[in-house]
Amino acid sequence: MKTNLEHKQPFNFFDKQVLGHPAGLFVLFFTEMWERFSYYGMRAILVLFLVSSFGLGGWDWPREHALALYGTYTALVYLTPILGGYLADRYMGYQKAVIVGALIMTLGHAFMAIEIAHIFMYLGIAGLIIGNGFFKPNITSIISELYQKHPEKKDGAFTIFYMGVNAGAFLGILLCGYLGEKVGWSYGFGLAGVFMLFGMLQFYFARNIFGNAGKKPTKDEDTNEEAQQAKLEFEGDRLNPFNLLDKILIALSVAFGLLWIINDPTSKIGNFNFLEFGGVDLSNQTAIAGLVSFLLVLILRIVRYPSIIRDRMIAIIFFAVFTVCFWAAFEQAGGSMTIFAKDYTNRVMSGGWATAFLIANILITTVPVAIITWVLILLFKQTFKNYPIANITLGLSFVIIWGLVVWMINRDLNSSAYIAHYEVVEKAVVDEQGQPVLDEEGNPEIEVIPITEDYNLVASDEVVKREVTIIEPIEFSIGDQMKVIDVDKKGNYIYLNESTEQTIREATPEGESTGIVNAEIKEIKENEIEIPATWFLILNSLFIIMFAPLFSKWWESKRNPSGAMKYGMGLILLGLGFGALAFGSLGIEQGAKVASVSIIWLVLAYLFHTLGELCLSPVALSYISKLVPGRMIAMMFGVWYIAIAIGNKIAGTMGGKIDEITEEYSMTTFFLIFTLVPAGIGFLAIILNPLLKKLMHGVR
Repeated sequence: MKTNLEHKQPFNFFDKQVLGHPAGLFVLFFTEMWERFSYYGMRAILVLFLVSSFGLGGWDWPREHALALYGTYTALVYLTPILGGYLADRYMGYQKAVIVGALIMTLGHAFMAIEIAHIFMYLGIAGLIIGNGFFKPNITSIISELYQKHPEKKDGAFTIFYMGVNAGAFLGILLCGYLGEKVGWSYGFGLAGVFMLFGMLQFYFARNIFGNAGKKPTKDEDTNEEAQQAKLEFEGDRLNPFNLLDKILIALSVAFGLLWIINDPTSKIGNFNFLEFGGVDLSNQTAIAGLVSFLLVLILRIVRYPSIIRDRMIAIIFFAVFTVCFWAAFEQAGGSMTIFAKDYTNRVMSGGWATAFLIANILITTVPVAIITWVLILLFKQTFKNYPIANITLGLSFVIIWGLVVWMINRDLNSSAYIAHYEVVEKAVVDEQGQPVLDEEGNPEIEVIPITEDYNLVASDEVVKREVTIIEPIEFSIGDQMKVIDVDKKGNYIYLNESTEQTIREATPEGESTGIVNAEIKEIKENEIEIPATWFLILNSLFIIMFAPLFSKWWESKRNPSGAMKYGMGLILLGLGFGALAFGSLGIEQGAKVASVSIIWLVLAYLFHTLGELCLSPVALSYISKLVPGRMIAMMFGVWYIAIAIGNKIAGTMGGKIDEITEEYSMTTFFLIFTLVPAGIGFLAIILNPLLKKLMHGVR
């Protein structure tokens, strides 16, 4: 017997509305919101987890290794949607692809939350990459199909949809980051998985609201080739089928590209370089071969088009190159900039600044959640009768969100700052001949060794007392003892509770040091707070929400800049953001592993980076649809994803040079590279503006 729950006959998509749009749009809104919650939440803590010490649940990796894996992961999540979109178009349908993708990603997050063996983390990352391929391209395709007969409403629909993207990113970074840093990495990864599951269940149980949109294509819906030919000829285009050479070059570019992307972390982390032959590393040659193969297939296809279409596609190639450069720098956010926030930024705020931060953080956390909850209530009113299980699932997810928000705020309000003293041994660094090693200024280099509970002091050891600020929601008194540990062997000490201490002791091999240090409370400060390193990542979403309406009005005005000008401005603003970090890093000593610069430089960097993103990111996909002929749209969207993937991989590779560059030069030099290169390419885009306008033949 059928119930009247999720299996009722689907009603018209535009029958029930929320905020002037069909209620079904908000089903997609919340599904995408929880997917972005899981993606950005995991991305926020991945590198921090990898460089964290063994006893604290991390893998104790060098920064270069962590960023190699990060770059490969973020590159592959932009490549798999090409295949996922193709499979959905041809065989699965968009709805089934979204469900399959969400399920695989949920399993991926579940694997990442397991701390039994490294294989589970790798399986989890693989699951996220594959699942994202099915999910990412197809949820937006459902919107396009639903609004096919209402194109005038499509821009508004996507605006609402992308607000869900930013809301999910904001909450994921905020909550997964906080849990990961303050409680444990597995909790952060696990929370990301829980909300991916909520997103999947909500979509699955409400899927009938979309009617036939996004379902598996039938033979009757297949496009007639003759009709397509006539349509393209009417548009001044002609069919340009892939010939054998095109297919061979595509296969070669895919093979070479994947080999290069995957070999980078395996060669560094696993010491297995499958691109090394006869003692010669062919990684760079493989990357070049893949790029050349890809450019060749583009050129061979472009020259087969009429002159106007050919010119427009050449313009697209220029924009793709600018895109690679932008994302190679912008994606430092989850890598080197997060490391900078953790190790080189003074995140402890005192007095009035601490109070101001607490108030601001409460507002920027509760206000967005309250607004989204209001949207949820509106959706309930329209759809609960027809889709109760979907709505109950969604409601439960918000109960958990509010619980986490209240817990986080309460924890911060009830935390106290303790100044604790611990002891270290300072030894002069000597070379193989026993001579002191001098720094650039001629002073002896000093090695600092913490006196752990199992360290054996000798008479010649010079013991020095140091202090650390520990901020915890626990009550201590002056003179109390506490256990602390250097979380990443760079001088970042954290408090160990009994549970974590026991875990470290059990994880430490016999005969090796636990790294646990005894410290004594010397001072108590009530009005201090430590900002999590991942907190700065929420600034991107926050600034997008603040400035996107202003940019939208600008683009709709008579002073709307050309595409090349927007790209140029975006790249220059990106460079200015890194310029702020370069300036703020002037006081950091060469080769320093930790420092304490002001948070203002990171705030300015994220502000300029977001303004740059608003100039460039929305323009890209719009130009593909305007400039590219019908038969090439799918391929050029693929080219765009490939450009972003290459940019992400370069971001990981370049970010991994942070130690090498800071040791040989300085932190300022490292950030100056990301200042000058994007800014220089931005000025080049502006200089090329007349040429690109000519190539675009009137398209704006």
